[in-house]
Amino acid sequence: MSHNKKFDSFSEKEDSVPIGSLNILSAKYESLDYEVVENYVYREEERKKGYPFVVKKNFVRWIIFFWIGVITATVGIIIDLSIETIADFKFSHVKQYIDKCNQSDCLWRPYLLLLAYNIVPVLIGSTLVAFVEPVALGSGIPQVKCYLNGIKIPRLVRIKTLFIKVIGVITTVVGGMCGGKEGPMIHAGAVIAAGISQGKSTTFRKDFGVLNYFREDHEKRDFVSGGAAAGVAAAFGSPVGGVLFSLEEGASFWNQGLTWRIFFASMISTFTLNVVLSAYHGHPGELTYWGLLNFGKFSNFALSYQIFELPIFIFMGIIGGLTGALFCHLNYKLTVFRMRHLVDRWKKVLEAVLVCCFTATVGVLLMLLQNDCKPLGLDPTKNPVQLNCNDGEYNSMASLWLQVPEATVRSFFHDPTESLNATTLAYFAISFYLLTTWTYGLSVSAGLFIPCLATGAAWGRLIGLGVKCVFPNVDVGKYALVGAASQLGGAVRMTISLTVILIEATGDITFGLPLMICLLTAKWIGDYFTESIYDIHIQLSGIPLMAWDPPPLSSNIYASEVMSYPVIAFRSKESVGKIVDTLKKYTYNGFPVVDDVFNSDSEGGNNKLTGRLRGLILRSQLIVLLQNKVFNEVPSAWDNVSLTTFRKDYPRYSNIDNINVLDSERQYTVDLLRFMNPSPYVVQDMASLPRIFRLFRAMGLRHIVVVNDSNEVTGVVTRKDLTRYRVWRHRGAIGVEELKVSAKL
Repeated sequence: MSHNKKFDSFSEKEDSVPIGSLNILSAKYESLDYEVVENYVYREEERKKGYPFVVKKNFVRWIIFFWIGVITATVGIIIDLSIETIADFKFSHVKQYIDKCNQSDCLWRPYLLLLAYNIVPVLIGSTLVAFVEPVALGSGIPQVKCYLNGIKIPRLVRIKTLFIKVIGVITTVVGGMCGGKEGPMIHAGAVIAAGISQGKSTTFRKDFGVLNYFREDHEKRDFVSGGAAAGVAAAFGSPVGGVLFSLEEGASFWNQGLTWRIFFASMISTFTLNVVLSAYHGHPGELTYWGLLNFGKFSNFALSYQIFELPIFIFMGIIGGLTGALFCHLNYKLTVFRMRHLVDRWKKVLEAVLVCCFTATVGVLLMLLQNDCKPLGLDPTKNPVQLNCNDGEYNSMASLWLQVPEATVRSFFHDPTESLNATTLAYFAISFYLLTTWTYGLSVSAGLFIPCLATGAAWGRLIGLGVKCVFPNVDVGKYALVGAASQLGGAVRMTISLTVILIEATGDITFGLPLMICLLTAKWIGDYFTESIYDIHIQLSGIPLMAWDPPPLSSNIYASEVMSYPVIAFRSKESVGKIVDTLKKYTYNGFPVVDDVFNSDSEGGNNKLTGRLRGLILRSQLIVLLQNKVFNEVPSAWDNVSLTTFRKDYPRYSNIDNINVLDSERQYTVDLLRFMNPSPYVVQDMASLPRIFRLFRAMGLRHIVVVNDSNEVTGVVTRKDLTRYRVWRHRGAIGVEELKVSAKL
């Protein structure tokens, strides 16, 4: 591994940056400012607050988490009822046409009708995602994960993104595509949490003048963690699973108080959704609809298991790991193809419509070719069709396709053993697996959970039929559940949270051990071959995600090798002209404040020492000072400067090009000592990479200043300086690669 002393953007030939590369970071992603700037203004405000304010702030936090749970559940209810209403109309109408044309040889009519019912909603949803809000694409889980890691993802938590997400999810599911509504609920919860915790909306340009004290990145981060957990709780009826998901897959920063508040939001979300949906379905007060994805109640017998079955569960975990790794690899290749050839927005919409048509066509062909006829009464589907079957019979393959994917998952779990034969299960598993691979990454809003559960449940039930031939007393629904868990675990590589989610969704804790065994096996096997599907898409985007631990065997890499330099610094009393020119010339977000500025040339003038460190000033702070003309020569401007002044424009501060500074004001000065962070995190230039990494990761930092023995600034370490050292693991081998940074990605 090479150790370049100076860290620049990838500037060899920008056009030579390979599209779809996994070893290049994008220069466009910036970090969030999680560190609290304890400057003079901050300390003045702290002094005035007193303990009553602390009590009030903590109380308001609980109120906000309550409303996060309620509103997230409400959004989930809207999505669920919309999908149920539209899907019932669609499938009942298609069933009527199939029954009518079954004897008249006009089956092309219901096929065209199904195409129309699928194309129209998918066209609407895909157009909104492609042309209005591209960040609403997919489930949003990788983006939320990156946001909670400390990366600023543009437009991720805007209200407009939520609207597009909700419409996109509804249109995708009713459009018959291999996508689910559960994953996007996590993104929806994150947007809701970010919105109501700030007391303002930049989309509607409305500031309610409340909750100003939460307008900071580290406060907003905690609320978004709760929103993501509430989304999981609403999707699966799993409050504990929501907390664990936010801990395992989402939040990079955690504390005990946050755990309680997130659990509270998850409980409120589950309870709200349960009350409303139970009342809507005619069971008020019974609380029988505890999540959007209702697996149904397994009997105690169904989930009982014997010791001889544990090796079978391990074998199923191996299958899930292998098929999950293959899914990740195929989807990676497909995503790279899209990045290279489907750049235009209209092409993305066209591909979504094409996949929609292909999915419907595959379903119809399987219905026609696989005559798996069963007597009526075996299958609980709402729309049994006689297609190619005798009177009093229904086509079991058609029953799987003429319903939403969640209902198909329940069919695999609970339908009688005789209702689906082995060939039907095999055809469905293979076709749904390949269609899911093609669908994930399209320009539509859809999640991965349900398609993976449906695919795994199909081949799991198939294995259950094989086991039942040897041991007649086993329940095939149990194997469908293990297969579903293995397939999903092999793709997303979640273990603890997914185990608890499935336990809570099934309502039986006795099956926890088999689920954990198969999920751990699936994760180990999958990790042996590929990264998880979320990590692959994060790497394809070039997002500088910080790992949990520093690279191994990197203690011989020092801060002087990692840091970015030369450093652009300001004096403690700096001229307005110098500040404006510097902000226009450089895109840096943090500038050391130094005394006794001097230059020291070495290595051909590339190294520049800039004096003894006094503090660190942020770009956003400088812009606010310039915007409000807080100059030493304008004493009146100092009277009203407080933390509210800096929070007013949060989170989108003005661009330096939009700041109007008169020529006569360029000679004015700004006293930075009052506003800078006087105690930024600092390391010596001989500090090791693991030490810097742990400090950066634990504290959620954006900048670490590197100084020499005389406390003179020699460089600055940022997120990209650390994340360019990435650990790779493949087929039992491990290593560290040094990534490059490109402004093109």
